[in-house]
Amino acid sequence: MTGDASTDPVRDAPPWRVVDLPGLGPIEVRDSGPATGARNQPTIMLLHGWTTSADLNWCRSYGPLAGWRGGRTRLVTWDHRGHGARGLRTGTTTDLNDLADDAAAIARALGIEQVVAVGYSMGGAVAQVLWRRHRDLVAGLVLGATAARFAVADRQRQDFDMIGRGVGTSRLLETVGCGGPAWRYARWLGDRRAGGSASTGDAVFDKWAWQETRAGVLSRVLAAGRDLGRFDSTGWLNGVDVPHAVLVCEKDETVPTVRQRELVAALPYPTVHRMAADHAACVTRPELFVPALTEALDAVLPSE
Repeated sequence: MTGDASTDPVRDAPPWRVVDLPGLGPIEVRDSGPATGARNQPTIMLLHGWTTSADLNWCRSYGPLAGWRGGRTRLVTWDHRGHGARGLRTGTTTDLNDLADDAAAIARALGIEQVVAVGYSMGGAVAQVLWRRHRDLVAGLVLGATAARFAVADRQRQDFDMIGRGVGTSRLLETVGCGGPAWRYARWLGDRRAGGSASTGDAVFDKWAWQETRAGVLSRVLAAGRDLGRFDSTGWLNGVDVPHAVLVCEKDETVPTVRQRELVAALPYPTVHRMAADHAACVTRPELFVPALTEALDAVLPSE
């Protein structure tokens, strides 16, 4: 999206840079650059949610985080594999292990030694897997609007089963040039399942948000969603040995609040930061989300 400072949702975003990932090729990454005057400060790695892009998930947070702690903390984010306009299209699979390994590869390519992984929704699951697979990289975790398992109730299992069945169909439609219609059908089906379309009340922003979403490769997005339905970290989360915080959305129906509380209970010593908001809090309620996020980061990051 383009526009002046009053309309451009990514006006405060870190700049894009291209990094090359061995075996996968180039990817565009938002990177504020190495922090100045802040020794031993881990990089904040922002991991976005399912179907969205990095910019859509974090656009309300870029500005506040850029100025947090005097702007002396490095911010890094990107579109997950298959997501958004810039997510990797290479690699043969798209599952949570892939997304976590991509994150580790990006950190290595940028020369980053340690990160605080901030994951929202699916990004929270990616952050958990990142800690499990690349423990030397992760200095802390902030897990927002997420869970240790997602497909628990019958309706949730049905939803993830439907997502899984859509992978092959959408891939076939993409091969014959019908990716756009496939996205429109997926959106209609999702709105119907949710009982209405999602809206911020800002038509210009909503149009941009849909463009960010449909820029992804639907078959890969659905593949990531299918794996999200299989995810279950309840058996190993109690081993988390780095500082960690949880952001709980108390009015969430997408990742039900009960699942977020289950995550809190599964972790050994989390700080908990609650918001009276639904799953879209990172976009629609920045006045609640951003303070909770910075409080969580303060609880996880070493003091200056």
